[in-house]
Amino acid sequence: MSKLKLFFCLVAVVILFGAASNKTYAQNGPVMYFCSSYGSSGEVDISDRFTTGYLTVMVKCDYALGLKNVNIQFDKLNMSTGKFAYYKKFPYTVNPDMKYIYFSGDDLSFDSPGVYRVFLLDKNDQTVASALIEIIK
Repeated sequence: MSKLKLFFCLVAVVILFGAASNKTYAQNGPVMYFCSSYGSSGEVDISDRFTTGYLTVMVKCDYALGLKNVNIQFDKLNMSTGKFAYYKKFPYTVNPDMKYIYFSGDDLSFDSPGVYRVFLLDKNDQTVASALIEIIK
């Protein structure tokens, strides 16, 4: 083996070992998920598929989100076009030091079956977290 090939092999091995030694995480920001309700015993029935009705939107993060005025927004998938369209939006006020937030309320309901994209938006309508949910009859 030539010295040049040996050099490139050694460089490749060093790069591979260097990359393997760094910690990598699949999720490094806020995670959104859904449950049927949240109470003193915690989350009840976590899933991404529910029947129509009221649900609780959960957001969990390893660090304080630094948010105060936020919105939960639903976009619904139009099956004939294959595109999401705005469906409804709900305003909330939270504490900036929160890492774990649940959103629920009398108006936070999925009224009709379909696939929804749900967003947690900051005061500038920038996405903080999002998730998909399927609603069935």
